[in-house]
Amino acid sequence: MADQKNCTVNYKPSTLNKKQKMGAPHNIKRYGEVWPEFRILHGLEILNKLKHKVIISGGWAWHFMSETGHPEYKHAHDHKDIDVFVIKENTAEAVMILQQEGFQKVWTRYDHLQSEENFRRYEKTMELENGKSHRITIDFFERNDLETIEINGFTVVKPELLLTFYRNIHSSDKCWAVMAAKDLLNKGIDPVGHPKLSEIPKIK
Repeated sequence: MADQKNCTVNYKPSTLNKKQKMGAPHNIKRYGEVWPEFRILHGLEILNKLKHKVIISGGWAWHFMSETGHPEYKHAHDHKDIDVFVIKENTAEAVMILQQEGFQKVWTRYDHLQSEENFRRYEKTMELENGKSHRITIDFFERNDLETIEINGFTVVKPELLLTFYRNIHSSDKCWAVMAAKDLLNKGIDPVGHPKLSEIPKIK
C-alpha cells in the first residue's frame, strides 16, 4: 500500500458546478483499452514539476492512490485532462511553472461563472514522433480548505472528499476507481493502494 500522510482541514462545498452532467455509461466491449504511454508520461512530467505547489484531484488522484505499476486502463482513471487545486498563496508560483513549461491560459465556457475556486484552464500542445500532436489540458482551481493525503511525494484530495466532487466538478463518475472507492468506503475499507482501484470489474 502507498505510504500516505493525512492533512485535515475544513471543507466548503464547491460553488463552481463545472460538471453538471454525470458520465455516460461505459461500453463494456472496450474494457481493457489502455491510455497511450505518452499521455501518462507527459502528465507525470508536469505533475512532478508542480507537485510541491498543487493538490491533485480527479483521475490523476485515483492514479496515485492505486497500486504502483498498475495497468493504465482507460476506464479505470480519467486521464483526458489533469485536475489540480492550488492553495491561493501558491497560485503565482504554480502559474509561473506552467508558463515556463509552455502552457497557456485558454478560454472555457465556465470562465464567466462566479465561484470561490477562480477556475481557469491551461493547455500545451506537443508534437509526437509520428508527426501528430498531443494536447495536455490542466484544469486549475484555487482552494485553501481541502482534506488531503500525501502519497509518494504527491498531495491528493482525500478519497472521501474526492467522491463528492463528482456532483459538481468532475464528470467521470463511472470510472472503475470511483465506483470501487465508493464500495470500499461503504464497507469501511481504505481504498488507498487497493487493487480494485485499477482492476477490471467483473461483469454480472
